[in-house]
This record gives sequence, structure tokens and C-alpha cells, in this order.
Amino acid sequence: MRDKVFVDTNILIYAYDRASAEKRKNAAEAVKVLWNQGNGVLSTQVLQEFYVNVTRKIGHPVSPDRARSIIATYLAWRVEVIRPDHVLQASEIQERHKISFWDAMIVVSAIQSGAAKVLTEDLNHGQLIEGVLVENPFMHQIIPDQRR
Repeated sequence: MRDKVFVDTNILIYAYDRASAEKRKNAAEAVKVLWNQGNGVLSTQVLQEFYVNVTRKIGHPVSPDRARSIIATYLAWRVEVIRPDHVLQASEIQERHKISFWDAMIVVSAIQSGAAKVLTEDLNHGQLIEGVLVENPFMHQIIPDQRR
């Protein structure tokens, strides 16, 4: 059985951000693997945040039309729709695990989808939250020596 993998907004953004070359490479590779395996999961929250960020906040924004086209492509993945009871569940996870509310919403969506892990850089790599493993795909990236 293939495990579902929930993808946080920052991973999708980096996959399209030309200003962050190394992270773009890692994020695009992670997304490509999920496409090939057919086990990527998103939420309406991720799609909303993705649209706003890639059209306004990254170094080289994409056009709204291009962003809509990208989002339309991702609708082939499982997309968890945020429900009112998810807000309550996220508030409990936020309090229990001392994480941001928005990160807790990501965890709730991962739980609801049955995902085994979340790809994100916003939580601690290797952390287990409510049974969902956190994986940061940038952890193994080579960091330049800053001492020179």
C-alpha cells in the first residue's frame, strides 16, 4: 500500500520560485516523485496560500492566469476541503503541540486525508504530530560555508 504524503504550501511555492534555486530543485523533485507515485495530497488552505504567494510574494511572481493553471493541474491530487470542525481540531493540536494555528490546520488536513507524513519546512524534521511524520525535504541540502 502506498502512503499518502501531504504537501505544505512552502514546498509547492519553492517548486515554482525561480529566486530560490537550490530549494526549487529539491521541492520540484519531491513534487515530481509524488506525481509519479500518485500519492500527493493538498488542502484548500494550501491552494489558497499558494495562489497568493506565487502571484504576489515570491521574487519572480507568476501571472494570476499561470497560477490558476498550476492549481488546476493539482486538482488531480486529493484535495482536503477545510470544514468548520477542522478549525476546532486544529486549535486543540496547536495548544497540545505548541505549533502555529496554520501549521496545526496542515496537520489536521493530513490526518483527515490519511497521510502518513507532511512535507514542510515549517515544522521540526522527524517530529511526529498526532501520528503524522514531519519531513523537511531541504534537510539534506548542502549549505554553503558562511565563514569565508
